[in-house]
Amino acid sequence: MKNILKDLKRRDHKRYLGGLDVFKYIGPGLLVTVGFIDPGNWASNFAAGSEFGYSLLWVVTLSTIMLIVLQHNVAHLGIVTGLCLSEAATKYTPKWVSRPILGTAVLASISTSLAEILGGAIALEMLFDIPIIWGAILTTVFVVIMLFTNSYKKIERSIIAFVSVIGLSFIYELFLVKIDWPMAVEGWVTPAFPEGSMLIIMSVLGAVVMPHNLFLHSEVIQSHEYNKQDDSSIRKVLKYELFDTLFSMIVGWAINSAMILLAAATFFKSGIQVEELQQAKSLLEPLLGNSAAVVFALALLMAGISSTITSGMAAGSIFAGIFGESYHIKDSHSQVGVILSLGIALLLIFFIGDPFKGLLISQMVLSIQLPFTVFLQVGLTSSRKVMGQYVNSKWSSFVLYAIAGVVTVLNIMLLISELS
Repeated sequence: MKNILKDLKRRDHKRYLGGLDVFKYIGPGLLVTVGFIDPGNWASNFAAGSEFGYSLLWVVTLSTIMLIVLQHNVAHLGIVTGLCLSEAATKYTPKWVSRPILGTAVLASISTSLAEILGGAIALEMLFDIPIIWGAILTTVFVVIMLFTNSYKKIERSIIAFVSVIGLSFIYELFLVKIDWPMAVEGWVTPAFPEGSMLIIMSVLGAVVMPHNLFLHSEVIQSHEYNKQDDSSIRKVLKYELFDTLFSMIVGWAINSAMILLAAATFFKSGIQVEELQQAKSLLEPLLGNSAAVVFALALLMAGISSTITSGMAAGSIFAGIFGESYHIKDSHSQVGVILSLGIALLLIFFIGDPFKGLLISQMVLSIQLPFTVFLQVGLTSSRKVMGQYVNSKWSSFVLYAIAGVVTVLNIMLLISELS
């Protein structure tokens, strides 16, 4: 008892649990997470659920596992080297290798921005009857203002708030429908390739494992300016980064799964194939009530705005990295990257006749570019010259190259199915 009283008077205890430390490291993962709950995902997931029921849930599971491995690996690159993926590629690979890959990554970011802006525009049309073109312009202007005036911290807080709204919206809507949980569990773990499903499978894959997010994660992980002065500090950051990545990716898996579950339990069950997000909202009204349709549209607007912010940041990071610079919105290279991505995407929207089809194709484009980015990333993180003692183990390199191989094979299958 005397020892306990004596110990209570001490004020030099070292912090052991470190529970509060966790919150210092949460943010980068959630910033990336919003990229794979973007409007492109909405289109892919609602198409998957309405046309094929629960059978394509496995694609979300596989994609999320792949995403956790890839995002964790690319975050290591950023933490250890202090460089984003684009900077590291410029510094450590020949121009004939880095420039074409980074160039296609910029194109992928434009494709991403197109989907995000379209999603915001569709949501504004649902809520306020604003025409798609004007909605796209409003979404782009709002995002540009946020990007050019906010710091990382402010943007992270906004993104976390947006993700929370999206997640709560789908939790609310899932309570309104009757899910066939045995079928859902089977769909999560059993690969299936129904006839005519390859385009949807690749769209879901491209919508979850997005190349621009790999560039973005390696950039924003550095924005917290962690203490990385010695080996123990670096290992501590790597440990908490894994928690941040796991937590954020599981949140994304749950929200993507909820979209397919909602579509399967409402539209597939009723024999209705969703061909546009506006249709999904209007069909939800008689099935679930007016409040569910409004919540759906509001969540879509949050997803559109927040994911457009992250795609703009990713484009700025990629473009600045080509010139050996890190992302900073006041730097001209970063500004050009942001404006190129959002500006060209907005311009393309003027020529898109079918917004829903445009969303699906944009996600397929991401899937086609993905193997190039993954092979580049794994090559860098498997190089002792780049990573030093934190280089990938042989087992890690094998797993990462296998993921790149799976994505490549799926792309080839898609090409064959489209040509046949």
